[in-house]
Amino acid sequence: MKSTLIFLSFLSFVGLASAAGGGYSLDRANIDASDAESLQRGAKIFIDRCVSCHSAAFMRFNRLTDIGLSERQIQQYFITDDTVKVGDTIKSAIRASDAKAMFGVVPPDLSVVSRSRGADWLYTYLRTFYKDETATTGWNNLVFPNVAMPNVFSQEQGVLRAIHSTSGQSGLTLQVETEGSLNTDAFDDLMLDLTNFLVFMGEPAAEKRKQIGSLVIIFLILFAFMAWAVKREFWKDIH
Repeated sequence: MKSTLIFLSFLSFVGLASAAGGGYSLDRANIDASDAESLQRGAKIFIDRCVSCHSAAFMRFNRLTDIGLSERQIQQYFITDDTVKVGDTIKSAIRASDAKAMFGVVPPDLSVVSRSRGADWLYTYLRTFYKDETATTGWNNLVFPNVAMPNVFSQEQGVLRAIHSTSGQSGLTLQVETEGSLNTDAFDDLMLDLTNFLVFMGEPAAEKRKQIGSLVIIFLILFAFMAWAVKREFWKDIH
């Protein structure tokens, strides 16, 4: 029941994205699931910026040990509430009623957003916000038109404006109006780290699954060779 409600909440927030922004060409998210430092940076960004409004109900803080963090580090740098334990799930800092009053909809749980959207979509979405005074929050997005979410990274990215152009996708091209604290490459790297963590959060055991899968394949190859050798030796005596 809990998972159903979370899924319905997610649909209410992003359900129109595929229809409204599905035609936008996505940038390639060259993430590395084995890069522990990137995952740790992405986790810090997620906790510091995303958890203000979003939750991750299927993700416990102690799963961050999978990316090389100790429980002491998690408690010290990722948990700000003394009542929250390392074994607890990641909950939003804002009440659902307050969020709905501010944005018109409850922000979705992000536990498995990478599995429903994909890394390329997330990476492009996070980098294509632009200022739009006609929108409820004052922001819009090329990938997800009329999104209810503001650009929480405007300080780092700066303020972009959508300029009508026949060459741009959807007839729009982004242009920098106000510079941010990071240059374009540095901001892209920041969003790549966040995307990397969101993908990890969607399946924390993915790397371990791949490692086990590789070992199983190697075992099956060795077993097949041994079986063939035994069969050959056995039939040699019969013939």
